[in-house]
Amino acid sequence: MSYEIMKKNIERAQQEINGKKDKVKNGKMRQHYHFMAQTGWLNDPNGLIYFQGKYHFFYQYNPYHGFWEWMHWGHAVSEDMLHWEYLPLALAPSESYDDHLRGGCFSGSAVEMDGKLYLVFTAATNEGRGFEQTQCVAYSEDGIHFIKYDGNPVLTAPKGVAKDQFRDPKVWEHEGVYYLVCGASHGNRAQALLYRSKDLYHWEFFSVLAESRGEWGSMWECPDFYPLGEKYVLTFSPMGAGDHTAVYFTGDFDYNTGKFDCRVTGEIDWGLDFYAPQSFQAPDGRRIIVGWSNEWEWMPQWKDWGPTYKEGWCGFFNIPREVRMLSDGTLQFLPVREIRALRKDVWDRDELAVTEDGVALSAGDGICFELMMEIDLMETNAGRLELDLRCGNGRKTACVFDFENAELRVDRTNADGWSEGVSRSVMYLKGKKGLDVHVFSDQSSLEIFTDQYRNNHSNNVFAPSEQNLLSIRAYGGTAVIKDIMTCGLKDACHS
Repeated sequence: MSYEIMKKNIERAQQEINGKKDKVKNGKMRQHYHFMAQTGWLNDPNGLIYFQGKYHFFYQYNPYHGFWEWMHWGHAVSEDMLHWEYLPLALAPSESYDDHLRGGCFSGSAVEMDGKLYLVFTAATNEGRGFEQTQCVAYSEDGIHFIKYDGNPVLTAPKGVAKDQFRDPKVWEHEGVYYLVCGASHGNRAQALLYRSKDLYHWEFFSVLAESRGEWGSMWECPDFYPLGEKYVLTFSPMGAGDHTAVYFTGDFDYNTGKFDCRVTGEIDWGLDFYAPQSFQAPDGRRIIVGWSNEWEWMPQWKDWGPTYKEGWCGFFNIPREVRMLSDGTLQFLPVREIRALRKDVWDRDELAVTEDGVALSAGDGICFELMMEIDLMETNAGRLELDLRCGNGRKTACVFDFENAELRVDRTNADGWSEGVSRSVMYLKGKKGLDVHVFSDQSSLEIFTDQYRNNHSNNVFAPSEQNLLSIRAYGGTAVIKDIMTCGLKDACHS
């Protein structure tokens, strides 16, 4: 009976999608090469996995409206992480533990066992005792149609953990045992709890993998844990930790004790729109992460849920990034190489001297483009360098390299008449001869990577297509730019 209820709810949601998708796809703010849902609201990436020869992206989804409510799991597949085929929804609310307007099938992950694809997800409901979050399992023979396990939920909040602060399970297998890391809040301090199982259904508590002592907020959303070389990486999005939206810890882990010894911490992205990243392993061994191009703590500043809400949708994913570790334990986050296949109209220049007079640049249509360059720090004597993107109608988004104050700022205050906020990060240049810069622009977003992809800013900008100019200007001297490459980026396919 429960399977029939979920099937009915999925069919109803699919009718809603089919009735709106043709209109929604023509929205003026729709992205051209970033992953989006067909209609409605999208947030966290879920269940990212390479399974049966294809990349599978699942995602938090409200197919009915362009705002958060009654969470489903959307599903799409791709052979290159660029061109996507939408599949039927994987999960819909259908049970007492997940069927609630302000709840549903929350975030989770996917894992393969015995040739089947399993989804482990947080169920959220309120049956009169306040909101409760539990961990549940669904499985599929074909990787498309899923059945919820009759014995759900398989995990409930342990003693001392708030029942509405226990979510986002990430599962992996190691030497025949399955492990699960889950976000929790204990005494208003964040924890990553570690469990283990032999069959995905019966779990035992193993350890507190890591926890905040007050400095990292009250709740860690969407924790992820994986090996990288000889070290291990813990990532999460902390709640109540100020400007931190997606952070990483690197260090050592012991499977005998379940303890993680953190040695290095850092930011995955300093931008206002990067949250809840989840990783998976590509068939060639690369560790890939994908983030939601938005952020909860910024949401109250939105007006009517943002410009895209008026077009019947909201939310997309950041560009997938490959994670690499340097010798000092810090991480790099490189846009996946597959995106190079979208390049067109490539323009190169060896060197450019920039003064306060400024220089106009050309990159594709000025909307969907890629820009790479290196600032020659040995030859530059300017106090700051400003790269202005998506300019026109008196508006712009300013990317400021402030050499005097060792700060990188991305200012969208005058970007589109609607967006707000300035993202900031330290720009550490001591002993460096050059600073690499890599920019990706799409219809509604800017992703800026610097310092070997360790200092990154992702910000949504809802500028109309008439804002398609870009320029660069130096203040207080001359800036020397080397190895400049710009190009347009073709549309990716969502079918």
